[in-house]
Amino acid sequence: MRVCFKIINLKLFAIFITIIFLLVFKINNYSNTCVGNSNHTNEIVDISNTLNNNENIIYNQEWILEIPSINLKADIAEGTSSEILNNYIGHFEETSKQNGNIVLAAHNRGYPVNYFENLKELEIGDEIYYSYNGIKNIYKVNSQNIIKDTNVEILENTEENIITLITCVENQPETRRCIQGIKIN
Repeated sequence: MRVCFKIINLKLFAIFITIIFLLVFKINNYSNTCVGNSNHTNEIVDISNTLNNNENIIYNQEWILEIPSINLKADIAEGTSSEILNNYIGHFEETSKQNGNIVLAAHNRGYPVNYFENLKELEIGDEIYYSYNGIKNIYKVNSQNIIKDTNVEILENTEENIITLITCVENQPETRRCIQGIKIN
């Protein structure tokens, strides 16, 4: 009787493996037919948006900051953690991405990337290009300030469409350089 149960268990296991194999083969075959098929374009995964390390870090090839006057062109990522700022320009999560006050931060010296190293060279009237989800907006620098690092008002949303760029001030750990531009297009 024990031999019968072992044979039945082996047969059930073989059937189970066969079903799994067929399901995997079918799913793989189906996904291969979807790629490039215009009838299934909504099923193709866009790999430009990637989630990493449960930090909700969104990397997007269409999220870019350009400032021609200081030869800056860099990708933007969600958040301002060390991991983000060591690789990207960071977006303050609580601020807008499209309208209102878009607030970005980056290092300016002493880190793997120092995207805002020449931010202090910006002048009133310089253009800032901000691209998000295929929409490119142009801003003109209209203010340059040194603020306290405790000034959270700079993160508040505005009715006016502006961009705010924040970085440290050399040898002044309690202050931040704050450049703002107003949308012109």
